[in-house]
Amino acid sequence: MTRPRFNRILLKLSGEALMGQGQFGIDPAVTAGLASEIAAAKSQGHELCLVVGGGNIFRGMAAAAQGFDRATADYMGMLATVMNALAMQNALEREGVDTRVLSAIPMSTVSEPYIRRRALRHMEKGRIVLFAGGTGNPYFTTDTAAALRAAEMGCDALFKGTSVDGVYTADPKKKPDAHRYDTVSFGTVLSDDLRVMDAAAVALCRDNNIPIVVFNIRQPGNLAEVLAGRGTATMVQNGE
Repeated sequence: MTRPRFNRILLKLSGEALMGQGQFGIDPAVTAGLASEIAAAKSQGHELCLVVGGGNIFRGMAAAAQGFDRATADYMGMLATVMNALAMQNALEREGVDTRVLSAIPMSTVSEPYIRRRALRHMEKGRIVLFAGGTGNPYFTTDTAAALRAAEMGCDALFKGTSVDGVYTADPKKKPDAHRYDTVSFGTVLSDDLRVMDAAAVALCRDNNIPIVVFNIRQPGNLAEVLAGRGTATMVQNGE
């Protein structure tokens, strides 16, 4: 299936994408590989901004389930996203890409505070902007933060890099006969609980008419292919 070529894109990566085959933490080689692919995508003329999760370091909801205060656990998870954003910034700048990290939780020693107009200006100057610190509020996931920033930046689409090549009727790792969608509506994703992103993020993209493109970020070269409208992916959009 040929998809539209989008210009301004928010790329959402899970924290797990940075840890490679490890059980936790950041794998420098894997992070460098991702940075190389993102740099190649930028060289194709795309305007890019990123949100990276923190699950490779700390997962707030899991900690809350083990007795942590939920708000405190979420703040700890947000701090983990700052670490990942700094790691990705370092890798991207090794590729010669100009970047800025903007954090929703102010920490001026290591990042700029998130200010919408400042972020837009950085993108207009051709920089890749990395949004860290989630939304700055507990009880919201980095999926929701990605949808929010995509709307604020006027992005044409939100690209979600995962470990599978699209959206399926069920988890393909558990049900090998699950069907993969080429396109699927926001309504179907929500009504069938397809777990593309959390419901708040999906609804925010639906209401702002921002397509979500789900693809396998672990396959080398796949990001550039999918950004060019080729490759295997699922596009979630308004309509049936």
